Amino acid sequence: MTQTAPRIRSATPTSQATVDTHSGKAIAGRRLEELGYYLLGGAPTGPAALLDEARRGEQFGLGTAFISERWNTKEASSLSGAACAVTSEMQIAVAATNHNTRHPLITASWATTMHRLSGGRFTLGIGRGVAGLFKAFGLPAVTTAQMEDWAGLMRRLWHGETIVGHDGPAGSYKAMQLDSEFNEQIPLALVAFGENTLALGGRAFDDVILHTYFTQETVQRAVRTVKDAAEQAGRNPEDVRACFATIGDHLPEQLRLKKSVARLATYLQYYGDLMVNTNGWDPAVLQRFRADPLVASFTETIDGKATADQIEQIAGLIPDEWLEPSATGSPEQCVARIRREFELGADRVILHGATPDELAPILDTYRATDPALREL
Repeated sequence: MTQTAPRIRSATPTSQATVDTHSGKAIAGRRLEELGYYLLGGAPTGPAALLDEARRGEQFGLGTAFISERWNTKEASSLSGAACAVTSEMQIAVAATNHNTRHPLITASWATTMHRLSGGRFTLGIGRGVAGLFKAFGLPAVTTAQMEDWAGLMRRLWHGETIVGHDGPAGSYKAMQLDSEFNEQIPLALVAFGENTLALGGRAFDDVILHTYFTQETVQRAVRTVKDAAEQAGRNPEDVRACFATIGDHLPEQLRLKKSVARLATYLQYYGDLMVNTNGWDPAVLQRFRADPLVASFTETIDGKATADQIEQIAGLIPDEWLEPSATGSPEQCVARIRREFELGADRVILHGATPDELAPILDTYRATDPALREL
């Protein structure tokens, strides 16, 4: 077991230009490689907003734009191509799709195409997904062994191998090959929740992304699990990113409730038991939440369908402590809480639930108090 502190990436100034978040004018400064954000966060009205959100994120100097997948208008391969087309420096990462929704050759080909199209700026990320949805849609359940086997298949295909007679947890395939001359170094990410998935991320993936509403104690435990597993597998402890709701008080109250209460309520709809068990929360509160007639009436996601009045009612069902793992308040308070995630062991932080423009005052404050920029 490692006894060293989890590695935190240093904030090294670069010569890249960023943009003043209010004027839009180019300024000298470093790209904030340690900070990312999600494109089309939550339940957007449509995919076209991604184009401007990607451009703005790059202008603001954010390090990585993440793409999550929903089976409506958030199909990950289409969105990643669009994000790549309108950016030139920022990293583009899918986090996450599910390995069991595409044939391995299709996924490997998509990732290789994105890798070359972006000039090496692409990361392919997967997650375990929601077992109940998979069962309803006739998809096989996802296991830890499947994801590990699948990761091995991706790397073999990206390195030009011809795979013959594979029979493993990820499936049986007579033959698979992309191109014998391929030698692609494409990062793999894993969105991790439970102990088994966290350990898998440490031993077999390049980037591990933690859930949005992890308590401080859970973040510390998750980081230890990932990095211990990496060292036990003979690998260097890899990146751990804390996905962190960042919703400042400068936003209108109804929008804040949608981005916080409605989003957490949606998580509780689909995998509340896992969240409660992971964070050590009171399961009786989850039972009351699920038994509430309003919550029970939703057959689709709460963050996508609930009205402002309904979200206010649902807010009364969720304890303040469950919403605490987030950056809220003034820009100064948000920045302090974001930096606390680094202290807890996260190598990088994803500012979840807000567009670059919504993050503007927080990013201004972050830069103004950035030790690396003070050294310039």
